[in-house]
Amino acid sequence: MGGPSVARTTEQSAALSAATRSTVQTAAVRVFARHGYAASAIRDIATEAGVSIGTIYRHYPTKDALYADLLDQALTGLDDLTGELSGPGRPLEIIRKFTARYLAGLTADDGAAEFMIVINQGVTADAPSASIPRLLDAHRLMWRTFEDLIRRGQAGGELGRGDPAQLTTCYFAMLGGLTSIRVGLGSEFTAPDVDVVLKLLTEGRTQ
Repeated sequence: MGGPSVARTTEQSAALSAATRSTVQTAAVRVFARHGYAASAIRDIATEAGVSIGTIYRHYPTKDALYADLLDQALTGLDDLTGELSGPGRPLEIIRKFTARYLAGLTADDGAAEFMIVINQGVTADAPSASIPRLLDAHRLMWRTFEDLIRRGQAGGELGRGDPAQLTTCYFAMLGGLTSIRVGLGSEFTAPDVDVVLKLLTEGRTQ
């Protein structure tokens, strides 16, 4: 009788710890997105999460450790995206699928937009984290992969003319701008249709 009870208690404790960690991460994303890394404090994150400062320190010894954990998640996401962009299939369909998912993330009230802001901070700001060089490398690789995808799409007649590097810059600048607007407007934000975003790359071509 005692064994199973102990096992359940251990599992419950682990689940509670994971839930608390997730709550802290969500709160940290919101705080970092609003104020940036340097201006954010552990007490701000604790207030946002509705937990004590000590609770956060039980999971993360420093603010940098928490920030690094978030950037590690971003690194995994970038690696997965690069694999998706370099996979088989029609270039336009691959880009359309990614664009639709990105826009859906912006409209969802789940912190995705704020997390994207934090990722951008990670690759542009001087945040003290060992994850940033790896994140920058992963970002550059994803960027080059997207350029190659545009070249394939142009060669196949699916995508319009233009320098792939410039088109890539403008495409992601558009997504970044939409993300900033979403964070600023909140529930009042209206996401554009996928085809509106893709006009930059397709010159009005249909799928």
